[in-house]
Amino acid sequence: MVLTAGGGGAPISGATVTAAVIGDPVRHSLSPAIHNAGFAAAGLDWVYVALPVPDGKGAAAVEAMRILRLGGLSVTMPHKEVVVAAADERSDAVERLGAANCLVPLGDGRIRAENTDGPGFVAGLAADAGVEPAGRRFVVFGAGGASRAIVAAVADAGADEVVVVNRTNDRALVAAELAGSAGRVGSVDDVGAADVVVNATSLGMGGAPDMPCPSDLLHRGQVVVDAVYGPRPTRWLVEARGAGIDAHDGLSMLVHQAAVAFRHWTGVAPPVDAMRAAAMASSGINGS
Repeated sequence: MVLTAGGGGAPISGATVTAAVIGDPVRHSLSPAIHNAGFAAAGLDWVYVALPVPDGKGAAAVEAMRILRLGGLSVTMPHKEVVVAAADERSDAVERLGAANCLVPLGDGRIRAENTDGPGFVAGLAADAGVEPAGRRFVVFGAGGASRAIVAAVADAGADEVVVVNRTNDRALVAAELAGSAGRVGSVDDVGAADVVVNATSLGMGGAPDMPCPSDLLHRGQVVVDAVYGPRPTRWLVEARGAGIDAHDGLSMLVHQAAVAFRHWTGVAPPVDAMRAAAMASSGINGS
């Protein structure tokens, strides 16, 4: 069998550029399917693989990226914070969030850290719901890395208000501060007044019945986004859709953050449709 770049292009050779995702665990990642589909559709002689890197070895992986001259590196847990210090340059988003999910080689041995989660969410919201953040009121559940990236991104895009709801008030305050004057800490009582309601927690993952808030607090006219994705929609999404609410899973955020990274690495417009189709096929999602 002849292995091909991007899973369907020219045979892999000494000229093939390698990109990868590091994490622990990482074998479950959809990123290889997404990026290899993108490389093939764009006609690029690139290949993307998953590399398990144990906790505590993230900085060493950045140094390996230099030595191996990788074309790009995606970063997932538990390395998103440690790679920030190991990079030579950091985007404004990375400086604010203190976390990076994308490393970009600069061609001189130097590496720039980027965070594509926030732009990925904004692009996914536009693709799924036709909604831009400007002038909108958001409620975001959670105060972890995904939540902070979303809060900062929608505020930067002109959101009128960004309310963070979390079990611990201190963490909610840290996240809300990323939205500047538009941000504040709130509660489920704020859900009804929101234009967009986002679950950026792990609630509902793996088919669990937990929800970030009772679905009867949602109403038609809102857009609901659950960062959780999988073959079956979460209970929260099922109930929201059953009530006639425009509700979407997190697959578009995943695909569009990958598309931003694709452009950083290759300088080529990402073939988003091909990347999304690959993500859906690999995750078992039939559509949303």
